[in-house]
Amino acid sequence: MSAAVQILKPFMSSSIQPQGAAEVHPDVLLVERARRGDMAAYEKLVKQYDRQVFRIAQHIVQNREDAEDVVQDAFLKAYQKLDQFQGNSKFYTWLVRIAVNESLMRLRKRRTGRMVSIDEDVETEEGSMPRDLADWSPDPEALYGQSEMADILRRTIQGLPPGFRVVFVLRDVEGLSTEETAETLGLSIPAVKSRLLRARLQLRERLSRYFKRRNGQAQGGEK
Repeated sequence: MSAAVQILKPFMSSSIQPQGAAEVHPDVLLVERARRGDMAAYEKLVKQYDRQVFRIAQHIVQNREDAEDVVQDAFLKAYQKLDQFQGNSKFYTWLVRIAVNESLMRLRKRRTGRMVSIDEDVETEEGSMPRDLADWSPDPEALYGQSEMADILRRTIQGLPPGFRVVFVLRDVEGLSTEETAETLGLSIPAVKSRLLRARLQLRERLSRYFKRRNGQAQGGEK
């Protein structure tokens, strides 16, 4: 039994009743069983999504120990709030939103400077955004296929402001759709597109500086 499920045992209660009729999606059926106190059902949800939630948390908090705490806190809160899950969205996107909020709260406690909130509006000038950026789309899977590039990309993503980093990770790394990302973070679709565009721009600029610097060092070594 996983540590997250063990932590949840005191909160398991047969008094939690399902709401509404059972739906077709397997996750919804598991949620309904978990509401009735079925520990095995919730453990299945934990095992199904704990790795994805951990990756997202680690991208945000940038610390393995904090990410592990976020995962356990997120699954605990998700269980306590199962009665609030209406099945109108995917359980995964609902869970990720809880994990993102937990991650951002942990950052607020840890950081002394001003942090960009995921709910804070981003000032944009839609008409003045670089036109070539619209055609630039990173290929995270290809980059992650190379160990060196994976490390470079990871460190570059960590340098993005939290508000942009979360959108980029969900959309371009974890593969959520724009609509799912917006739903997960409680943002409008235009806000997600704006933050993603700016995150990609910053990422491209940071990567460009890195490779220019590395190429300059390599050329200097050849002299």
